[in-house]
Amino acid sequence: MPIKVVLAEHEALTREAITELLQQSGDIEVVAHTGWGDRVLELVDDHQAGLAVLATHTPGVNVIEVAEQLNRERPGFPVVILTCDARPGHLQRALKAGVHGILTKETSIRELSRVIREVHAGGWHFPPELVAEMLAVGENPLTAREAEILKAAEDGRPLSAIASQLHLSPGTVRNHIHSAIRKLKAGNRISAVHAASRAGWI
Repeated sequence: MPIKVVLAEHEALTREAITELLQQSGDIEVVAHTGWGDRVLELVDDHQAGLAVLATHTPGVNVIEVAEQLNRERPGFPVVILTCDARPGHLQRALKAGVHGILTKETSIRELSRVIREVHAGGWHFPPELVAEMLAVGENPLTAREAEILKAAEDGRPLSAIASQLHLSPGTVRNHIHSAIRKLKAGNRISAVHAASRAGWI
């Protein structure tokens, strides 16, 4: 019986190419594909899929949030993430979300097929160099709120605009930014944003 896969990828051409190439494997069937992350759980349920392949930057929902939702609704459900930019913080968040495998988009269809089989059989697949980086960087020191505020500060907007966007007081935003700067040993807000982004924590 083939492995039933749901694929989420925002670019139609890439999505259709991956689907067609995976179908040629003989033991993998893409039962549904979508350009929107928020449809994944629905498609998994509708088609009784056994695995999901999620590409980062798919509109609708952050793929880590999709993986978390799948793990809540179907504990242990195998998820493989395709990413253009794997960072240590991404791996930390993916592991906590129950993701079973990460591959870069530079991988071949043969390798993706192999990892799908491996993960579906109960295995795990993470790039060794990414695991080494994660261990070297250590745990994410930021709280969820601090990370959210630094993410909102990426474009350099003023504190008042960040506070308005997140429905917080300017003083609360300022306190969280100062805390993040201290934890990241950064000189200022911009340096803290860059440090958190490099690590993949935002």
